Amino acid sequence: MLQSKKSKLIAGIVFDIIGMLTPFILDLAWAPISSYLMNKMYKDDMGKKASIFVAVEELIPGLDFIPTFTIMWFYTYVIKSKQEKSEFQVID
Repeated sequence: MLQSKKSKLIAGIVFDIIGMLTPFILDLAWAPISSYLMNKMYKDDMGKKASIFVAVEELIPGLDFIPTFTIMWFYTYVIKSKQEKSEFQVID
């Protein structure tokens, strides 16, 4: 699907905007679609958890403002990559 960091960020922002703009009736359709997209974009264990979270978040009224895709991108490419880099530092 989407491979580069930039394409995932752009797609994630678009998906977050769609999620924020859909009224509750459309959220019933958007919830499984967004869950599927999250699972395809982030195939690791955290992606599976995020796909469940995004579906629940879309189904609960009032939580549409949470930018779940953007948060997942930030976690994957900023927080997680910093953690991985610090694990591999050689200490003299």
